[in-house]
Amino acid sequence: MTVAEFVDLRSDTVTRPTAGMREAMASAEVGDDVYGEDPTVAALEAEVAALFGHEAALFAPSGSMANQIALQLVVPPGDELLCDADAHVVTYEIGAAAAYGGISSRTWPAVGAEIDPEVVAGMVRPDGYFAVPTRAIAVEQTHNRGGGGVIPLATLRELRRVADGHGLALHCDGARIWHAHVADRVPLAEYGALFDTLGVCLSKGLGAPVGSLVVGSAEKIARARFVRKRMGGGMRQVGILAAAGRYALANHVERLAEDHAKAARLAEAVAPYGVLATAVRTNLVPLDLTKHALDAPALAAAARERGLLISVLGPRTARLVTHMDVTEAQVDRAAETLTALLRA
Repeated sequence: MTVAEFVDLRSDTVTRPTAGMREAMASAEVGDDVYGEDPTVAALEAEVAALFGHEAALFAPSGSMANQIALQLVVPPGDELLCDADAHVVTYEIGAAAAYGGISSRTWPAVGAEIDPEVVAGMVRPDGYFAVPTRAIAVEQTHNRGGGGVIPLATLRELRRVADGHGLALHCDGARIWHAHVADRVPLAEYGALFDTLGVCLSKGLGAPVGSLVVGSAEKIARARFVRKRMGGGMRQVGILAAAGRYALANHVERLAEDHAKAARLAEAVAPYGVLATAVRTNLVPLDLTKHALDAPALAAAARERGLLISVLGPRTARLVTHMDVTEAQVDRAAETLTALLRA
């Protein structure tokens, strides 16, 4: 069986461009983006900046690079970033904050989207003798290892208050912020107003083959262009990829509600077996197998034998992710496969 024949619930990054997206890519007007001459990239950057109510944005080849560019804009080398222990920026970005930005990171205990702003406030270190000063706070919306949880708007406002009170920047790893927008109907500009910088992804859920953007002030984004080039992210006729992102924004944001509904169906199917780790709010379904006879690798291996691909996040933690390439019939098939394995 080829990968294309599996029901693939490993990630929402496995989607393939739609026919309409491929047509948009093929007809994209392009130029050399290192020279600032690609009109399709410029249009995408202006569009995303406007969506979040910021002055400017910068196209980057990956979400990790977008995050790491943003962190270098708000944390000087040797100073400190605060985030949670399961944050993507310290879990899945291979130590890039330290390696590229010389940034020291300190974390609060992993609680997904259930952040206590007072705990964060109590961790802030001011400038002082032989102390590493805190310069920024980073949050993840939605939270990947937190089961796709949505940080409430009230919590984000309190974190903004904490940041302002201590003279800190607030960064959002918004790889799946589109899901939060659809789930809670918070306008993107309202999210944008709370953050100094954001990294937003076009290839998670929205179906573009590649691409993220750093969002911020004109001054920050001007500097970000130099940081991107230093990190090897300067690209040439990249309008072909930017066209995919523009198509995704125009056609694939509101349809995320369909993925949320599919995830809710899967969660309902497996709930009788006591494996749900958190309430399912978006397109991620976390499976906590702590009390189950199967561990996560065993469940994934058994599912694969039956044509279903799922992610293993830890010895007793697995994850299902719905996306635009998963049909209703495939959700039914996945539910049947999982319930058969979990009840055995």
